[in-house]
Amino acid sequence: MLRVDLNCDMGESFGLYDQGNDEEMMQYITSANIACGFHAGDPHVMRKTVELAKKYEVGIGVHPGFPDLLGFGRRDLACTPSEVKDYVTYQMGALREFAKAYDVKLQHCKPHGALFMKAMGDKQIARAILEAIHDVQSDMIVFSLNNSVFMEESIRMGIPVAKEAYADREHTEDGSIVLTRKGSVITDYAQMADRVVRMIKEMKVQTHDGKDASIEAETICIHGDTPGAPQLAKAIVEALSNNDIKIVPVKHIIQS
Repeated sequence: MLRVDLNCDMGESFGLYDQGNDEEMMQYITSANIACGFHAGDPHVMRKTVELAKKYEVGIGVHPGFPDLLGFGRRDLACTPSEVKDYVTYQMGALREFAKAYDVKLQHCKPHGALFMKAMGDKQIARAILEAIHDVQSDMIVFSLNNSVFMEESIRMGIPVAKEAYADREHTEDGSIVLTRKGSVITDYAQMADRVVRMIKEMKVQTHDGKDASIEAETICIHGDTPGAPQLAKAIVEALSNNDIKIVPVKHIIQS
């Protein structure tokens, strides 16, 4: 039977700011990428999100970003590899302690926003993130776009890597993503769910410019702050079930 992980960025509220649909999304996903206070999130939100993940038996992942609350981590900051390594180590440490308090282990790491995209093509930044992970928890799984520098460096360093595709973003021919999804509101959930099924069964996806591209999808991202995200997640779960594709946490797919 084919298997896939469903992941979602979580815990991105902070202070008085409410972001995402965490509790609604948690019932559909198998892995949660939890913000650690740099691009979003705060200690209270981190604790609550870890608690929710344990309640729903969802794998807990670190979602480290640039120190950029004002820009939600979507701005590319001119940080050195050494600084990036320290930022990732710091954020992993914060989330690890909340996970420890609930007697759960960190499952994976998925960098956020501009840091994620930079790591996909910048070898030095990729290695800085991976070195931080290796030094703290070498069996931690990392999420990566297909055919990226980050994926190559993960394999080279012996760090388990899960190839990621996106339910609510457009893809390019090389397996990367277009950061701005076409349209602001999802209207055809079934069509998008069928696209996810095709990524898994046929390892194909239609790109943003109408071409067919090869892609491997071991984990599928659904953004919780995408308008209609819970409805999309439900449609994807139903479509996967109807096609005999089992949804499991990524740790059951990727061997560390």
